[in-house]
Amino acid sequence: MAPSPACHRGQVASAHGKRNVRMRRREFMTLLCGSALYPLTARAQQSRIRRIGYLDYGAGILPSGGFAPFHDNYRRKPFLEGLRESGWVEGQNVTIDRRFAAGQADRLPALAAELVALNVDALLAAATPAAKAAQNATKRIPIVMADPGDAVHLGFVSSLARPGGNITGVTSLAPEVAAKRIALLKEAFPKTARVAVLWNSAIPPAELALNELRAAAPMLGIDLQFVEVTGPPGFADAFAAITRDSADGLFVFPDPLTFGNRESIVGFANKNSIPAMFGAREFVEVGGLMSYGSDYPAMFRRAGNYVGRILNGESPAELPIEQPTKFELIINLKTARAFGFDIAPTLLARTDEVIE
Repeated sequence: MAPSPACHRGQVASAHGKRNVRMRRREFMTLLCGSALYPLTARAQQSRIRRIGYLDYGAGILPSGGFAPFHDNYRRKPFLEGLRESGWVEGQNVTIDRRFAAGQADRLPALAAELVALNVDALLAAATPAAKAAQNATKRIPIVMADPGDAVHLGFVSSLARPGGNITGVTSLAPEVAAKRIALLKEAFPKTARVAVLWNSAIPPAELALNELRAAAPMLGIDLQFVEVTGPPGFADAFAAITRDSADGLFVFPDPLTFGNRESIVGFANKNSIPAMFGAREFVEVGGLMSYGSDYPAMFRRAGNYVGRILNGESPAELPIEQPTKFELIINLKTARAFGFDIAPTLLARTDEVIE
């Protein structure tokens, strides 16, 4: 709720006669009445509990009914923190209706329609499929996307600077990041010649990222093997394809499916002595070798802040799509030693964080 303006008491004595005294008194009373009415108006505007729809392509609820730890720590809590920055607290002045597709993209249109039918005041759409479902479900309700991919190329907004419609958001993409990731992998392991690129075909990597990889690979002396996976059952076939084609490097696009299966991906790479570059630190925290990327919890915090600002009256059309400005290189030296990965010392010297 907007803070009430202070009512300052002041002297109204005049050195210029009664007429001026009366004028100043009228001015004072007008100001005083306006000050009194302002907080009443603000309270009236926020007396209604606001409602947010939260649509997530991934999984967030345990069979027991509680929040899954990964979603709770890396998505839900940062999102709520961002809301609080704009003055909104779940359970006090805002409620959140959550829907999770658990990696099943075909469920998203119905889930988005449910949230629209609830007449929520704003929608948060996590990941590209959720953002597309939300976009198709409403042109009226403001939508904030978290990690939508290439928002312009995918048709979500007309431009990053001025989205122009009912959609805005925060993305993990920035120019040349994909190329930088495989360049760092090559620098860490100069003999790398064939890199498998593991990606979720339900969330195609942004065309910008794919073009960057294709352009950078020849200059780095690398052949790329694109390996699609459509859901948890598909990882066994993906791992077999990577092994069969003798990839000596692995790059994993971060998305809800790979996040949710990061332990098995990390385990496969380490067990087969394949140096792996991941797009987020969450993979390194469970034993992955190295990552280069932005801060995903910070992205959800910023998305929460955007939702709060929209509830406060700002228009999504005027809120630019935010891109990350800081990327961190993180290396798990404990994993490197345990599985015999000999990382180039020059790269270790430039690492932002080393896990030992």
